[in-house]
Amino acid sequence: MTDFAMRRTMMVDTQVRPSDVTKFPIIEAMLSVPREDYVPDAKREAAYVGENIPLEGGRVMLEPRTLAKMLDAVDIQSDELVLDLGCGFGYSSAIIARLADFVVAVEEDETMAAEAQANLSEHGADNVAVIAGPLTEGNAKNGPYDVVLIQGAVEAVPSAITDQLKDGGRICCIFAEGMLGTVKVGYKIDGNVVWRHSFSAGAPVIDGFKKTREFVL
Repeated sequence: MTDFAMRRTMMVDTQVRPSDVTKFPIIEAMLSVPREDYVPDAKREAAYVGENIPLEGGRVMLEPRTLAKMLDAVDIQSDELVLDLGCGFGYSSAIIARLADFVVAVEEDETMAAEAQANLSEHGADNVAVIAGPLTEGNAKNGPYDVVLIQGAVEAVPSAITDQLKDGGRICCIFAEGMLGTVKVGYKIDGNVVWRHSFSAGAPVIDGFKKTREFVL
């Protein structure tokens, strides 16, 4: 029988802590949430590897280091409402649920959305609502949000999403830049989002988050 608890501790000790993630709530969440229960069945043995795990539709489940550093950068508080875009099978939302007051998780793949809700319910994460719908639209109905996280890379963030961010709120995502990517945190100040570089990480660009190409004749 695989000792996933031991692998979970090793993941935190070798991937998360050495990446300057020191906030206790993040460490505790990553030690507590069984990552192996939030990956496709065929990928359970790879649940704790230090790389992105492929999902359907060219998407990925972000590697533990990247997710942990994104959470460290946005510094979620216990009274905040978080929008988690592209939750996959629910792992990121399960982690965020231990940090935030409530999480609205959006997943456009209906099968993954249903499995995410089942996984989260099974593990008692009752402060998460999983919504099946286009990631590019966010979920304005339940906003505005204190924090928005996008679980994958983008070339551009639609205004429909930044509009759902509270003034004073934060948004975090990976911007695809050539072969590498840069994680940036956006701060909404007086209606405008100001982006700041945080760290380097890579992931495939999510459909709908590519820049519109302009053709010049």
